[in-house]
Amino acid sequence: MKAIDSIIDELKGIVDSDRFFTNEEDLVSYSFDASFGIYMPEVVIQPTSTEEVQAIVKLANTHKVPICPRGQGTSLSGGPLPVKGGIVLDFAQWSSKLEIYPDDLVAVVSPGVLTAKINAAANDHGLMYPPDPSSSNVSTIGGNLAENAGGPRGLKYGVTKDYVLGLEIVTAEGEIIRTGGRTVKNVTGYDLTKLIVGSEGTLAIITEAILRLIPKPPASQTLMAVFDDIVDSGRSISKVLSSGILPAKMEIMDQTSVMAVENYQPLGLPTDIEAIILIELDGHPLAIQEEILKVQTICQEVGAREVKVASNEEEAEELWKARKLVSPAIVRLKPTKISEDATVPRSKIPDMFQRLKEIKEKYQIDLVVFGHAGDGNLHPNIIADQRDNEEMERVELAVEEIFKAAIELGGTLSGEHGIGTMKAPFMELELGKVGLNMMKRMKEAWDPNNILNPGKIFAEEGQKLVLRNER
Repeated sequence: MKAIDSIIDELKGIVDSDRFFTNEEDLVSYSFDASFGIYMPEVVIQPTSTEEVQAIVKLANTHKVPICPRGQGTSLSGGPLPVKGGIVLDFAQWSSKLEIYPDDLVAVVSPGVLTAKINAAANDHGLMYPPDPSSSNVSTIGGNLAENAGGPRGLKYGVTKDYVLGLEIVTAEGEIIRTGGRTVKNVTGYDLTKLIVGSEGTLAIITEAILRLIPKPPASQTLMAVFDDIVDSGRSISKVLSSGILPAKMEIMDQTSVMAVENYQPLGLPTDIEAIILIELDGHPLAIQEEILKVQTICQEVGAREVKVASNEEEAEELWKARKLVSPAIVRLKPTKISEDATVPRSKIPDMFQRLKEIKEKYQIDLVVFGHAGDGNLHPNIIADQRDNEEMERVELAVEEIFKAAIELGGTLSGEHGIGTMKAPFMELELGKVGLNMMKRMKEAWDPNNILNPGKIFAEEGQKLVLRNER
């Protein structure tokens, strides 16, 4: 008898029957995310209180049943996949708390609140919640906390961990802990808040978060610079950032991504180029007027063919529309998209582009590059057809080489997508044996029975990246 069979009746007693699922047709919906791999859970439960989570975890820990926390399943790294079966805790229905405290500049939220709704609620008070992953309209804050999500505004404002003041968590043994608090300064003991954020549900389960808000900038302005040489575009990025100007966003699109967008929804963008840079400045209107002219001059001096400054909000939206359309545009060419986020130091962006060109030619793959150029967080996307095993084998080798290139250039495996199952086999490349072992020891201390999201971050013996259907 499976361990979970012995606790099914007790689990059913914890939540209402309409939030408890064991039928196969329900479980299938939780067997995949936005990455690769299909793993069926045995039970899905939708908790809506800390006490429910606590009761579930205590039972699971006693009987050594795996628990996999899940938001909306938008993860690109396999974070919410129930690779060991067991229980999926679906937090998407737990959105009851979204409280804004403008005097304290904080928000207190339940894990199932959509990230964009937090920013919208803050905007009502003249405030903002800066982290803006592209999935913010559909992703939950709990998932963003688990993966330490980023976004275009990360260049100026940082990522999720920079805005978390405190957490309520349930440990693997079913204890409730509060970390941090509602003050900006808090240096009492180890920073457990930062440890939990980005731990992908492997150390504890987040049931509430206290988030830092900031005043919303009164104005913004957007500029687009077109380059015939992608190396020149990289030089413009470095020169703008070293000029004393810190843009809110600085995004890059290569020729392939621009062509895909134009074929998908023509916007009048030039396609006989190597790169387009989109830059958004925000702050005081007078300061922006001066800074946008300086940025325009820098781009022209570095070799931009054309620099266009949006004259109003509508024009700015039109310029940013191209960046937003890249993902849907490229999957029209082939149905399978492998989205990576290898990140390198800003000064190494031209080198990384060169390496990506070489990888594209070596493995004869369809590689598209775009991303957050200002902080070196590139998104090399490979489009392929998962039904073609030979092509997918080449893609797997290319992805591995992309990771190695990023690390060799002083970068990291992941800037914002997390590790999950996709990048676990490459962790030792970046951390080394001792560094990885220290993380494993922390996991063992927090979760001695290994029930919390097992199979994530740490690769099993012989585990490799597999994108093909051969599982």
